[in-house]
Amino acid sequence: MSLAIRFWTLVVNMLCIPMHVINAVGLYKVYKRVFPMILRSFSASYNQKMHERKVELFRSLSEFIKPGGKLTILEIGCGTGTNFQFYPPGCKVICTDPNPHFQKYLEKSMKENEQLTFDRFVVTSGEDMSVGDESVDVVVCTLVLCTVRDIPQTLREVHRILRPVRSSNWANI
Repeated sequence: MSLAIRFWTLVVNMLCIPMHVINAVGLYKVYKRVFPMILRSFSASYNQKMHERKVELFRSLSEFIKPGGKLTILEIGCGTGTNFQFYPPGCKVICTDPNPHFQKYLEKSMKENEQLTFDRFVVTSGEDMSVGDESVDVVVCTLVLCTVRDIPQTLREVHRILRPVRSSNWANI
């Protein structure tokens, strides 16, 4: 087992060499500015291919709306906001992403999805979200957990910020 772990650690480290070189020569800031543009194009194509599946995955979000209340969704690693079209109307959306350069693309997505209320954009990682305890109804993270440094800490943060479910209707979920 130890040999396999060492082998895969070496493989991952070798795959990361280009990023280390980019950082060493001072191009990481350029990468952080260019990546949102690339992701915007990729996300549109990805959403077309995954449209039916995403409709199905996000269909139950409206069930979390409390009577007379408003659904608050926090999206970890929101990127360009390509999931917004799948959120139920009237939701309040809090967006987080460690890359501040996504904000202008995010604002464009919010304008395209006027059925939602944009609360705020927080530049933060999933491991340390600057959001109050028990302040959101739903947390969405799409293609994100593979990029965080500490998955257990990210999940602890998700648990911390989610409002507890007090209704017996949710016992079977």
